[in-house]
Amino acid sequence: MTDPKLLANLRTYQRKWPINRAAVRNYLQRIWKHVGSSRQSEVTVVFLNDAQMRRYNRQYRKKDSSTDILSFPVNDLLDGRHYLGDMLISLDRTSDQAAEKGHSMKRELETLLLHGMLHLQGYDHETDNGQMNRLEGRLRRILIDSSQRSTKGGKGTRGQGNRDA
Repeated sequence: MTDPKLLANLRTYQRKWPINRAAVRNYLQRIWKHVGSSRQSEVTVVFLNDAQMRRYNRQYRKKDSSTDILSFPVNDLLDGRHYLGDMLISLDRTSDQAAEKGHSMKRELETLLLHGMLHLQGYDHETDNGQMNRLEGRLRRILIDSSQRSTKGGKGTRGQGNRDA
């Protein structure tokens, strides 16, 4: 059996942060191997700035502030493919959170992509009695922590920021 495939549509409507599209697609594919199904699926990720994200957060969640990520699950067949849904990510917020936590922007983006993919799969940390948080923690150790150690010779990434998301 071949690995499940995930088609990732990436859009950016901000100009400050460069996007390493191949790295983002590769990482989404790695997430999909752990949480996806065997059918061909598709997801869209849109990269925004804080002002843009604030408008979406106000429109869809009635909160007049920016946020790091919004996920819009679809989980339906569209044009013959299983369409998971859309994720909107504020790269301004991603950068701020990475600096606050003392790790790279790449690591923070990976954390947000994982979080969003779990929401698109139907998990909801606000209502599932910790199920999403437990799965997300396990997958962070597998997908993020282990790759950070292997690229840094067994050490973490504290303080070493990579601006290229």
